[in-house]
Amino acid sequence: MMSEDSRIREDVLVAFKARNIRCYRDQAVLSLEATRVANSDIVRNVKTASSTPARVLPSAGVFGANGSGKSALLWAMRDMQVLVANSFRRGSRGTGLPRRSFMLGSQEDGATSAFEVELILNGVFWQYGFEFDDERVLHEFAYHYPRGRQALVFERLDDNIVFGASFRTTGRALKTLLRENSLLLSAFGATTDEHAGPLYAWWRRNLKIATAGNRWSRAAYTAHLANERGFRSGVLGLLHAADETAVDLKIVDLDADTVERLRQITRILGGDNASDEDVLLEGELQLVHRGSERTVAFDPEDESQGTQVWIGLVGPVLEALADGSVLLVDEIDTSLHPHLVTRLVDLFQDPESNPKCAQLVFNAHDTNILGNLENHALGRDQVWFTEKDEVGASRLYSLSEFRPRRDESIQRGYLSGRYGGVPELDPMAFGRSVEGLSPTFSGTER
Repeated sequence: MMSEDSRIREDVLVAFKARNIRCYRDQAVLSLEATRVANSDIVRNVKTASSTPARVLPSAGVFGANGSGKSALLWAMRDMQVLVANSFRRGSRGTGLPRRSFMLGSQEDGATSAFEVELILNGVFWQYGFEFDDERVLHEFAYHYPRGRQALVFERLDDNIVFGASFRTTGRALKTLLRENSLLLSAFGATTDEHAGPLYAWWRRNLKIATAGNRWSRAAYTAHLANERGFRSGVLGLLHAADETAVDLKIVDLDADTVERLRQITRILGGDNASDEDVLLEGELQLVHRGSERTVAFDPEDESQGTQVWIGLVGPVLEALADGSVLLVDEIDTSLHPHLVTRLVDLFQDPESNPKCAQLVFNAHDTNILGNLENHALGRDQVWFTEKDEVGASRLYSLSEFRPRRDESIQRGYLSGRYGGVPELDPMAFGRSVEGLSPTFSGTER
């Protein structure tokens, strides 16, 4: 555990909550606050205005069956970010609000959706959230604890807004500009308010998401970082760690058509949240491989699928570790060896490689990450599960609810169904699905 004198001052995510969002009908809560079952060498003590530091976790892994809500949880976090960043500056009166509410099963007409986060920003605890429907923001609130006690930043209920003492000057000016379909925090972001600035700034630089859809832009971002002083050795080091024949790298300029095509596909991990200057498509990264007689620079298409996936992760991972930000990774185990995934998680778990308490939230199917009796990549309160009920609503819950023993094999318990979150597969359904196929497709003839 870190000593009292080395407590972290950086910004961290403590909890995220969402209700009636995507496949989550009821409230889902993801907590990164350490519990009593946490591994002491993983917990980070984060300085706060209180005399007692907050105990925060650097990673969380979500496991579950296909379609159970693992990816939807990460996208829900991005949904909240996009609303905070863009609802004021990109909206207009009468356009409504982008909302992905629960679409399956029965629910009351007009059910609202809600988001909430708990953060520690430069030693101050913050709570922020809002409730909304397709047309307007119904409730929005922000509180902070600058002296260890709750203080109002603002609270908005329909058209009525109350500001805390430190926020009244800016708040009164914004009140005249605010629309029913924009968030007040989003409006604060358009100002230089020194008090609410840290809360808005957190959304601008956090919750970068890595998915299959933005892999190529992430690879371009890795190439960009490889040209930055202080990052090149880290980029090459991680690439060499995954493939020992990779001894150098080259950045090849992209032609104008390729740059424009990639610019339209994505905005470098930022999606709708990124501005034009965030799109850094300066070149294509080529790994230089050492052979028995010479070295050769490979084109990306000549690399293995796993190497391509890894290239797309290296840049975002190094950026998160350098900034102390939050990185979301969808299906972290796609095309990567289990040992490589474990080492990636270890980068965030280890205070030496992650001194600013960057945080990694990911989902996966590979149970090797859960570990065996001797080796746990994640602590018992860092493992989460998703499953769907009979009407298709997802539920998020923690392994710690089952109070597993310290010496318990989480991997074995999960695969045996002890914690839920595993698919219920009907062998007869698989058999029936191929009945009637011609012999050509049955494997009896070639």
